[in-house]
Amino acid sequence: MENNKNQRISVLFMFYGILFCVCLITANVLETKQISFGPMNMTAGLIVFPVSYIINDVVCEVWGYGRTRLLIWMGFAMNFLFVLFGAIADWIPGAPYWEGQEGFHQVFGLAPRIAAASFLAFLCGSFVNAYVMSRMKLSSNGKNFSARAVLSTVFGELTDSIIFFPLALGGVIPWEEMPSLVITQVSLKTVYEILVLPVTIRVVRFTKLHDHEDVFDRDINYNIFKIKE
Repeated sequence: MENNKNQRISVLFMFYGILFCVCLITANVLETKQISFGPMNMTAGLIVFPVSYIINDVVCEVWGYGRTRLLIWMGFAMNFLFVLFGAIADWIPGAPYWEGQEGFHQVFGLAPRIAAASFLAFLCGSFVNAYVMSRMKLSSNGKNFSARAVLSTVFGELTDSIIFFPLALGGVIPWEEMPSLVITQVSLKTVYEILVLPVTIRVVRFTKLHDHEDVFDRDINYNIFKIKE
């Protein structure tokens, strides 16, 4: 009975998993639009991408690093399929009467360099976020969730940005602009995390009460490829 309980996948975990994948795929589409807030320029993906880190925090806080590792790889696989199918559809010639190829290509014609940078940055950033969250929970004995959520996001987003921008845009934009671009992205996403923190705290409390789960990763293997655990 105990083994069956440990292997149980809750409805809430499934919901967070679906939402996580939807956010990643939506961010891919929104990244094609450039927006401005005052003097700051960014992509519209900023609207939804930080939500994936919030879900990462919730899942790691409630179910631990093992479930979060599964969630990250699931998100990676679904995002990869989306990009792959989009690239195939973009490659197939459009009908003679169709006039939307240019706009379609702007959304789905993701350059291989940008796609590779995005996938690598996502994996590294997400796993750094989960690792920091897990280790801080152990060291604080489950206290100070707010600090864990914010700091894990800072480390995760910093890792993501440091990998993505040089790989995707190195040589396209001046190298001297890279540090300010990275700092701006990390700062904005961290502010996003802080603003929605009251909601995140309530979601974590509700999930723990609903599923009677509050995992501490005392014996976890942090190898990112140990998915079966």
